[in-house]
Amino acid sequence: MIKKFDDGEDVSEALSPSRARRPNQSQGRGNVDFPVWMIVSLDEEASRLGVTRQSIIEVWLAERLEQCANRP
Repeated sequence: MIKKFDDGEDVSEALSPSRARRPNQSQGRGNVDFPVWMIVSLDEEASRLGVTRQSIIEVWLAERLEQCANRP
C-alpha cells in the first residue's frame, strides 16, 4: 500500500474515515473580541476564499505562530 501511495495511486480503499485521528490537534476554546471593521474584513476574505471566519482565523494564526517558532 505504501508503494501505491508513493507512486501517487489511489489508496482511499485502505482508509477508514471513522478511525481517522489528528495527533496534537485536540481542541480548546478561547474567546477574542475583534473590532467590527476587522470582523467585516475577515468575513469578506473568508467569503472570497469559500471558508468560514473561524477557519481563516485558525489558518492565519497557525501561519503566524509557525513563523514565530522558526525565528532564530
